[in-house]
Amino acid sequence: MRRRPLLYVVICWVAGNTAASMLPPGRLLAAWAGVSLLLAAAIISGRWSRKQLIMLWMTVALGGAYWEWNDHRNASILPEALGMSSVQMEELAVYAEGTIVSTVERDGDRVDFTVKLDGIRSSGAQDGSLSDSGEEKSAPPLSPDGTSGPAEEGAKLVHGEKIAVQLKLQAEQEIAVAASWRRGDRVAMEGALSSPSGARNFGGFDYRGYLRNRHIHWLLKISGTGQIDAAPPATWSFRTLLRWNDAVRAQLGTELESLFRKKDAGYLKGLIIGMQDELDPETYREFSRLGLTHILAISGMHVAVYAGFLLFVLSRLRFTRETALTVTLLLVPAYVLLSGAGPSVVRAGLMSMIALYAARMGVLKDGMHILAASALLMLIWEPYFLLNVSFQLSFLVTAGLMIYVPLAMPLVSALPRRLGSAVAVTLVAQLVSFPLTIYYFNQFALLSFAANLVLVPFITFAVLPAGTAALLLGKIWPVCANALAHAVEMMNDVTFDAVEWTGRYAGITIWRSPSLLWIALYYALLYALLRVLKHYAEMRDAPLYAEDETRPLEGLQPFSKDPHSAAAFPGDLERAGTLIRYRIAAAALAGAFTILLYTGYRPEKLSPEGSVSFLDVGQGDSMLITTPEGAHILVDGGGTMRYGSKEEWRIRRSPYEVGAKTLVPLLKKRGIHRLDAVILTHADQDHAGGLQAVLEEIPVSALLLNGTLAQREEYIKLMKTALDRGVKLYGVHRGMALSPDDSTKLSFLWPVPMKTAGKEIPMLEEQNPASVVFRLDMSGRSFLFTGDIDTESEERMLNAVQASGDTASPVDVLKVAHHGSKSSTGGVWLEYWKPRAAVISAGVNNLYGHPNGEVLERLSAARTTVFRTDQHGEIQMRVLPEGITVRHKLEGK
Repeated sequence: MRRRPLLYVVICWVAGNTAASMLPPGRLLAAWAGVSLLLAAAIISGRWSRKQLIMLWMTVALGGAYWEWNDHRNASILPEALGMSSVQMEELAVYAEGTIVSTVERDGDRVDFTVKLDGIRSSGAQDGSLSDSGEEKSAPPLSPDGTSGPAEEGAKLVHGEKIAVQLKLQAEQEIAVAASWRRGDRVAMEGALSSPSGARNFGGFDYRGYLRNRHIHWLLKISGTGQIDAAPPATWSFRTLLRWNDAVRAQLGTELESLFRKKDAGYLKGLIIGMQDELDPETYREFSRLGLTHILAISGMHVAVYAGFLLFVLSRLRFTRETALTVTLLLVPAYVLLSGAGPSVVRAGLMSMIALYAARMGVLKDGMHILAASALLMLIWEPYFLLNVSFQLSFLVTAGLMIYVPLAMPLVSALPRRLGSAVAVTLVAQLVSFPLTIYYFNQFALLSFAANLVLVPFITFAVLPAGTAALLLGKIWPVCANALAHAVEMMNDVTFDAVEWTGRYAGITIWRSPSLLWIALYYALLYALLRVLKHYAEMRDAPLYAEDETRPLEGLQPFSKDPHSAAAFPGDLERAGTLIRYRIAAAALAGAFTILLYTGYRPEKLSPEGSVSFLDVGQGDSMLITTPEGAHILVDGGGTMRYGSKEEWRIRRSPYEVGAKTLVPLLKKRGIHRLDAVILTHADQDHAGGLQAVLEEIPVSALLLNGTLAQREEYIKLMKTALDRGVKLYGVHRGMALSPDDSTKLSFLWPVPMKTAGKEIPMLEEQNPASVVFRLDMSGRSFLFTGDIDTESEERMLNAVQASGDTASPVDVLKVAHHGSKSSTGGVWLEYWKPRAAVISAGVNNLYGHPNGEVLERLSAARTTVFRTDQHGEIQMRVLPEGITVRHKLEGK
């Protein structure tokens, strides 16, 4: 505490911030009271300084209060300004004015930017884009000084609230219009308000929370650039500087595009100036699999290389040490701005500036103090940085390198000094970042250490300097710049090939998101283990005798240097005992560490008796069955519906696809290492589309089909992927059964086998009537899964059941067929199965009107409790000895 007071203050401040961000007010007060009691006990014990304890306690309290104060202020004032509730504001057509405060980014036919509002009012037209006559309207024009004309009258002042604008371009010619907009432009806009969607699955991405952490509470959706009128700022402000910075970055990006191939330009934009928008999605995915995404963003390494290069050049120009430090200190903020000012680069920039100032003044040379000061400044400026993964990784890895590398260095003492240092730094960086990596990304590559050890130095000290030199020489010495660019492209080819090849054998492991307690235990055990190993290595390698004791006396036999020998000195025996104790302690800690890793690696298990999760995948079906013995069976995978082909300019670099963006992340977050079976009820896109990403990302043992094929491009690709991945394919039909364990049985009721000539698999374009229908009996409870069958198939199935003499008992839960379409779930069907509960999987405000009102009436008449993914989000059903318990993500209606 006396040596590093600022460090302890910052730790307590972060603890207060963290507690306030995680706990509701009641529990936060209870936690604060508990900490106060512990403080009182510590003071009474007399072992701690009263002043220091009170200071730390006050810091925790101030940190929590500061978070609560900022969080309370982080609320939208638009409902009050418009005199409406948030529900009434949904899809409300409005006229708004403000200033663009972000870069304007385009991806295909969509343009995104953030506007800081000055005023807003209802525009009268409910669609926000058409007049009463049906003709397209334009936003009221702005005057040359950046203000609007008469249309501004009646607008409610809401100065300061930020809003996210999502513009959909209507014609290719509008690209040039959107490209002319810059940060700082005054804009008048007409569009429809929409609240961001929250997480609809347990552990799913919370877009509403993501935007709230950026002080954004509403989206403004606009159709066509004609709804926006923009004018440059009339006066100078700080945003003018940011505007110039954006223009410089854009110019640098254009220069990179002229020097390099498209793929290389997108890669180097992220590497050199922090522009990741045009990075090839497949390249990003390959780097991500190996844990190399940190290379693709500006980080502390870039700032260190930049500052080191400046100091080297200034020293060669014979600047004095003090002058060189001062000039570099002043130029670091310019690089931070030029590289995009992300949390990691801001952290690195602050640390560099503090360190340079300390070196200049001869004070504050402790690295931990510098790191703590940087964290405190950033959290006071923006408390929500605490929830940013880049912020967390940047500070945690930096602190980890300072703490753990000295402990790890004795373990690599046998290696050459430089190689040992590189191994220690890379190993510690991997170990320290591991908990956050699996918490946020839920996967870890076993070859990540080797990939980082080889590729990070190569990219940092070869590709980055050469690419930067080519960029700087582009206008000055084009011949040399082109030669350097060609060399960089060859180095990039080597990098991409190495990443792709290594990714094939990377040994990707999938981990569920751990708890904060697990993470804390991980770091504690890691520290204890490395500390014990360090002491063991130092004692083992230390000389047995002092320099003057190594030469034996004349005529006497020297003592053995083997610490286990009976001829050793008594002190050597004591040392041997200490080494044995270190070995025992290291073995015990390694065992505890292994057990901790094993508990974190195990998949999520909702109930020992099994569970069924009805995932919210929009307008589609996807269910996850977990049996009592831990088998995982996925039924359907949802899918993103696409209608017709798009013009090339409309195609987005990474379009939304439910399998890749929703289903796979959910399965990984729950620690699903392997799917024992995937049941595809039929080939329609809203059931099969998401499975493509599942097969590509998660090992699958078997794929069960309805025994038919469909002549559809996506479906054929899915089948080829399954064959390429070695997935076993089975056609199922009535009379077949699957028993994953003793407590679980899947009985297939439909379809009946189709007769075909020879051994060819029948082609069937109308897939709904041939959907796989099966009954799940698990731990004494029953579920019926029905795909998209229609009432005719329902009747034929019941006739087949009755003809065979089977007597089916009622089911506890029915998955309603075809998303609640009126062509399914007939009265006879409900009367036969008598379900106690039913689940309807349908998208919010879907175009098909699912679920149909008549179906809901039939379910109500059958006294069946209805759960709907469009209203409740994900629905989890846990099988327990006393029955089935249900929880759902959303409150419902």
